[in-house]
Order: sequence, then C-alpha cells, then structure tokens
Amino acid sequence: MTFTALIPVKGDSSRLPGKNQLPFGDANLLSHKIRQLKKVRQIDQIVVSSESQEMLAIAKSEGAIPMLRPLSYANETLPISEFVSYLGDVLEGDHIIWACVTSPLVDDRLYERAIREYLQKMKEGYDSLVTVCKFQHYLMNEKGPMNFSRGRHHPNSQNLPRLYLFTNGIQITPREKYKEWGDRIGENPYLMEVTKKEAIDIDDIYDYAQALVMMNMPEKLNIPEEAKRLNQLLGGV
Repeated sequence: MTFTALIPVKGDSSRLPGKNQLPFGDANLLSHKIRQLKKVRQIDQIVVSSESQEMLAIAKSEGAIPMLRPLSYANETLPISEFVSYLGDVLEGDHIIWACVTSPLVDDRLYERAIREYLQKMKEGYDSLVTVCKFQHYLMNEKGPMNFSRGRHHPNSQNLPRLYLFTNGIQITPREKYKEWGDRIGENPYLMEVTKKEAIDIDDIYDYAQALVMMNMPEKLNIPEEAKRLNQLLGGV
C-alpha cells in the first residue's frame, strides 16, 4: 500500500500575486510544504503538479517530483473534476494525499495522524478522508436567518447546529477513485476535525498575515503573556 502526496500549484494567483512563493518560516510556501511532507514516514513520493517551470524548478531543488500540468488544467477553463480524473491517470500509488501549500500549519504530525485514521476508517466503511473545522456561527442570507431564530428564541452560538468548514488541509483518497468520481471526496468521507490554527487556508493577504502570526504560537497558551507578545509583534505598545 503506497501513498503519493500531491501538491497542486499554479504559477500565480489572481487574489494574492506570487502566493506560492511567499516567505514562510525559513523558506517559501511551496518549499515549506515539501519539507513538511518529507518528514512523513508513510509517504512514498511527493509530486508537484504545475504549469509553471519556476514552480517545477523549486520542486526539483527540494527533492520532489516535478510534473508539468497541461495549461488547460491550470487556467480554470476546465472544471476541477476533469483535472482530478486526469491525475488519477498520470499519478502512481494506491492512495493520493492532496496537500496544498496554502495550508502551511498542517504539519508532518497531522499528516501522519490523518493517514493512520484514514486506514482505520476505510476498514469501517468510509471511502475517503477530509479535514474539517467545527463551524458554529450565525448564518444569514438576503431572506434572513438560516440557522437560528430571532427574538426570544435566539440561541447562543454554542447551541447552534454543528456544521463543518471544509479545509484545504488534507484529503486522502484511493487513486483509482479519482478517475471514477472526478473528485477527491467520496459519498461517505470521514471528517477529521482539526483546530482553527491547522485549518488556516491562505487565500488573501489577511489569511497570510494570520498564518504568520500563528506559526510560532505554542499549543498551550498563557493568554496574558501571549496577548502581550502579539501586541508587540503587531506594533502595539
């Protein structure tokens, strides 16, 4: 049973230019992700799929396998389902771990935990694994409240129905299912809950700033001391 970690990256991002090469830790986001994955014992190979020769050069320099992606799968002219099916054909390995550079706080320990839980949950009848973050917030649309009532029946947020926010952190799927489903998630995925820190997904400059701040936060916080440190870090007094 083999695992291939796939890192899909485009040459650029419209919402955050140069996103995949933004500084993070002692490297950039792409190199940082490759180095995290190289620490995971269960992973047999790491593949970087991109239309950008610059991204592929970084992949090669970090010891990952560079895979040139056809431009039609990178410029969003085709649905992602066709890209996923294509990956099922060109990748090797029994199982694929989708690993995005935009989730830099998903570390090697979390990948190892995900693989262990995936293998166990597959025996229990689940068909894939996806990381999620608990979401209990008031939701509204133009017609009004969607998951709560107004007035005397207005609930506290902790009593709202528990929803889950899909994160781009980890998805694990049998490779053969990529071609069958055209998707990374099956009909019965195991939802592996992660923390807000682990769920960070860099989509814009604010997400990036948040990830930088949270990178060095300890797991157990001394709230007054940590608040003071953050205030100083962010230019406070």
